[in-house]
Amino acid sequence: MEQALSDKGYSVYNVSYASTRKNIAQLAEEAIGPALKLCPAEHKLHFVTHSLGGILVRQYLLHHAIENLGRVVMLGPPNKGSEVVDKLGDFPGFHFINGDAGLELGTGESSVPNRLGAANFDLGIIAGTRSINLILSRMIPGPDDGKVSVESTKLEGMHDHVQMEVTHPFMMRNSKVIEQVIQYLETGRFSAS
Repeated sequence: MEQALSDKGYSVYNVSYASTRKNIAQLAEEAIGPALKLCPAEHKLHFVTHSLGGILVRQYLLHHAIENLGRVVMLGPPNKGSEVVDKLGDFPGFHFINGDAGLELGTGESSVPNRLGAANFDLGIIAGTRSINLILSRMIPGPDDGKVSVESTKLEGMHDHVQMEVTHPFMMRNSKVIEQVIQYLETGRFSAS
């Protein structure tokens, strides 16, 4: 993804964060704020996120305006939470593996994703429909990517949504997903919709 975007002329800042060490609000401030300082102020600023990264962007935008914000593409975001968290959140070891942020991703009304509200920015979402984790998929209603249902990826206010036959952990490496990301960044629409 990073190479393909660079080849298209985008300056890419690939930010990693310790997703298991803090809650969503802390991660959003610590990951996104410093990353924005690396970006030239005169350029449009786009986000391409995977999974929890989409929730971090929503959390950050709830409290901060980004004047040069362009488009946001989310890959497999648990925008309405994940049923996996509902079912396994109390399971011994879940918190150790997924941290505080992981526990905040349930589907209940009080979960962080469900308290963040509708998108008030240019948003396209790619949902996966293939799973390599049949155990987790049995916990998720409807089509899913092994971690998040297609329905849970959707968000009020999104401009476009597309389903693709990809799995949650590998969707960002899929050449067709990368094509769709570039398509959305350039046009505001996915080519398959």
